[in-house]
Amino acid sequence: MKTFGIGIIGLSRRSVIIQNLPEKNVKITGAADLDPSTLKKFKKNVGHDIFLTEDYHELLKRDEIDAVFIMTRDYQHEEITIAALEAGKAVFLEKPMAITLESCDRILETAYRTKTKLFLGHNMRYMPFVQKMKEIIDSGVIGTIQAVWCRHFINYGGTYFRNWCSERSHTNGLLLQKGAHDIDVIHWLAGGFTQKVVGMGRLSVYDKCGRRKPDEAPDREKAFDDSCWPPLSQDDMAPLIDIEDHNMVMLELDNRVQASYTQCFYTPDAERNYTFIGTHGRLENIGDTGDCEIHVWTQRGSRRNPDIIHRLKPVEGTHGGADPLIINAFIDFVKNDITPHTSPIAARNAVATGVMGHKSMRNGNIPETIPQLPAYITDYFNNGQK
Repeated sequence: MKTFGIGIIGLSRRSVIIQNLPEKNVKITGAADLDPSTLKKFKKNVGHDIFLTEDYHELLKRDEIDAVFIMTRDYQHEEITIAALEAGKAVFLEKPMAITLESCDRILETAYRTKTKLFLGHNMRYMPFVQKMKEIIDSGVIGTIQAVWCRHFINYGGTYFRNWCSERSHTNGLLLQKGAHDIDVIHWLAGGFTQKVVGMGRLSVYDKCGRRKPDEAPDREKAFDDSCWPPLSQDDMAPLIDIEDHNMVMLELDNRVQASYTQCFYTPDAERNYTFIGTHGRLENIGDTGDCEIHVWTQRGSRRNPDIIHRLKPVEGTHGGADPLIINAFIDFVKNDITPHTSPIAARNAVATGVMGHKSMRNGNIPETIPQLPAYITDYFNNGQK
């Protein structure tokens, strides 16, 4: 059987998830990165003959490469993805799809025109606690969903304000770089896409911290250390910060569900907390990885006494076991045409919600409407890209 060749563009920290592929006939055969030392280290880790280049265009010319993982910075996604699709390489694109709505739509148009497979790396759809919540909702035990709340606490938020993520020109804002995950989960479990959004947020803490010099490299791991507390004690933030460090959006979905999403990047704890409220009850996750629980209420009573408790156990693999599953799903999609949980249309709509949410908060909290895609685009992707 012919080896299915994988290329990686952008050897970021996220690219580590690809280095242990699940099938013997699937192999990493090439990688592209701008840093020669990163390429050298990667070759040592992979441990076999591999094509390496600092120019991703050279990677895309290789016949032995059937698919590429694009793990570059967000603002580079559009250019590289379109080039890969034009070259006929199936694409695994890390979220968010892009940092503007126009960029997302150009990617979708290119995938439609070239008929090259496009897969989005929304790995939270493969996290056990999310899949369990979807299972409960789909069972009908809490009735028809009417309202959704999500609170995202981020105690390692300083990392986003130390490096390239701190600039709007690179991320647009953290409703995309970070929030695209949660917005996508809200859409998936609530069964609709945002049609109207109102946003509020500001840069409230990290603008008051000390800054590193422009020629100094950021310490990206430092924010994960307990010594980085309290937030105002940090003194090596990026020279330019023009994004918000807390964001709040109110969403109205096309199925009339209403939702709120709040993220804060200077909390002492770290967790995503979802609540889905239906016509017969509600559910809430307690924890989002490892030994977490899903609590369900179907009778009147106290929040302290849920009627049903689903206890989840740790699963091997990064991001709560989601990363190995999403890699498998991509390979199954490309090789065997098995429809994945992820969706390019959903990924675009998560970005669109973030983009318009930031537009609202930066322009007087005025409600913004999400532009719709042409029917032929949605039909193509909803039909499994056939």
